[in-house]
Amino acid sequence: MPDRRLAVVSGGATGIGAAVAEGLGEDGYDIIVIGRRADLLDKTAARIGADLGRPGSVEAVPADLTDPAQLDRVVDAVGGRTVDIVVNNAGGYLGGDSSTLDGVAALWRANLDSNVLTAVLLTEALRPALRRPGGRVVLISSIAAQRGGGGPYSAAKAALHGWAYHLAQELGPEEITANVVSPGYVVDTEFFAGRMTPEGHQRRVDATLVKRAGQPSEIAAAIRYLASPAAGYVTGQVLGVNGGSVFGR
Repeated sequence: MPDRRLAVVSGGATGIGAAVAEGLGEDGYDIIVIGRRADLLDKTAARIGADLGRPGSVEAVPADLTDPAQLDRVVDAVGGRTVDIVVNNAGGYLGGDSSTLDGVAALWRANLDSNVLTAVLLTEALRPALRRPGGRVVLISSIAAQRGGGGPYSAAKAALHGWAYHLAQELGPEEITANVVSPGYVVDTEFFAGRMTPEGHQRRVDATLVKRAGQPSEIAAAIRYLASPAAGYVTGQVLGVNGGSVFGR
């Protein structure tokens, strides 16, 4: 019996990452989910495995992907298997004191590390294991990269776009695709971490053309498409899933 396809999802404990892991599991993949909070990651892996009726098919690997030394944990978990898709979902908006230049430097480094370095290190660590042909690399960005408003977070997410174009050029001859999914306002995630007000929620809903917030499962659906054989001719693209709040360009 051939080995089951393997997906690696960072930031997989909650929100979009957990929805991606479950969706790819429904498509028949075994999953490795990565995150910094071991207890929560273990619970998510166990829940998804139970939901799929395949206990043990979702493996939790606690790791801080900004630390190169901890990437060995992920490589060891892959264990020589072929990786069909890497979904770089780890990241988020990190605030801080910007009243001094030292504070500005720390704030920018933290956001670049969390959103860019995590994706670079994970992808490079698993690059030799990617399926050839047919592997997939997906980077999770944000509409903040396209319309601004997030300071260093916007800049960090925009950096993923340029890097995805570079990856697409490098990996294309091996029939490996590299794409970006750029979500808009999505509820049921930890992104706003208690910072969202009813007014802020309504403002973001009103900014869409469909007059509602997105769901993690809708972002996962876009990634499931990019992972599928039907998307083998799609590479170097930024796929916006934002209810029309930012138009594609």
